Amino acid sequence: MVKLVLVLRLKKFTVLFDTGSSNLWLPSAYCNFSVACLVHKRYKSTRSSTYEKNGTAASINYMTGSVSGIFSKDDVKIGDMVIKGQDFIEAIREPGITFVIAKFDEISVGNVVPPFYKMVEQGMKPVFSFWLNRNPEDENGGEIVFGGVDPSHFKGTHIYSLVRGEGYWQFPMGDILLNGKPTGFCKNGCGAMADSGTTSIAGPASDIAVINHYIGATGIVNLQCKTIVKQYGKAILDLLVAGTPPKQICASLGLCSFGVSMGIESVVKMENGTLSSGLGDAQCTACEMTLAWIQYQLKQGMNEEQILNFVNTLCNNMPNGKTGMLAVDCTKISTMPTVSFTIAGRIFTLTPEEYIVKLGGPLAICISGFTAHDVPPPRGPFYWTLGDVFMGKYHTVFDYGNKRVGFAEAK
Repeated sequence: MVKLVLVLRLKKFTVLFDTGSSNLWLPSAYCNFSVACLVHKRYKSTRSSTYEKNGTAASINYMTGSVSGIFSKDDVKIGDMVIKGQDFIEAIREPGITFVIAKFDEISVGNVVPPFYKMVEQGMKPVFSFWLNRNPEDENGGEIVFGGVDPSHFKGTHIYSLVRGEGYWQFPMGDILLNGKPTGFCKNGCGAMADSGTTSIAGPASDIAVINHYIGATGIVNLQCKTIVKQYGKAILDLLVAGTPPKQICASLGLCSFGVSMGIESVVKMENGTLSSGLGDAQCTACEMTLAWIQYQLKQGMNEEQILNFVNTLCNNMPNGKTGMLAVDCTKISTMPTVSFTIAGRIFTLTPEEYIVKLGGPLAICISGFTAHDVPPPRGPFYWTLGDVFMGKYHTVFDYGNKRVGFAEAK
């Protein structure tokens, strides 16, 4: 996701430019009870000579958190343009872990004019465009151009689809194809939107389940568990037999940064092959569970082969938390199907290397770029969100002046 550096009365804030949301908001100096506020820069109105008081209450609910606070007004600088008298929300509460770990300090509520509209009012051409850099080694995460496009970041010409509906960048979409074959998901047409604020490609749960089935996606914790049993199961078993303290094993293997957290302490009950624990990150949790299961089976007098086979089976019963993310076998990416979307009569294709997100670490993990999100009416029920996974492949133009969205292959 592209980040912008915004200057609010000589104080810089890093914000996320989200095309699925319209309000500008910043942590307030009055926010003293949310961890998210304490770890980010905060806006202090008393230090600004251009601040204008409003005081009206405001709140926004997102899929992964919410913010609440008050409306205020001040001059905002984005790039070289100063937006005079921009209304924004001083966030006083930012509950949710998303805002704690996010690298930013930012659909319109309260009938507030968004910053982009204010920029157009001040003479800027009514268009902006996105280029998302898919090179993880590059410090430059991408580029947003306000008032035009950068021809160095796309090939050929953009294919445009007219926006339909108000409030979101919605456009009609035709059928979705797997390896070039129609799925029938959108044979009668679907609604879709381009959203820089969504990491994945989201769609109806029933359709997403089919796609994830064909690409072999499974629960992240389940897959990490099986990987750990395969690569580290015997080492864990040998360390336990050798008398190594259990709390040191996962840390010594480099799978837990600070050793075991809650898993070993809380896993004391097993019923029908299931157990519960405090979940940390996937690989650490999987290691803790594997360790606990091996301990349990050692006490039952099982031999090495029996223990490892049994533990591998139990991996299927591990809880996956509430993230909704699914993982795939990194070694099988080349065998996965292409997934294509029909927009304005043209086919836009993603290869497996483009829709799978690979994360590093002691154990590399590959994440499916498709997540379920059933959208209620009036935008649903057949609504798709083409997020960063799609926009990373296709340079995207948001043409407000002509009410259309355009896509061209990025470079």
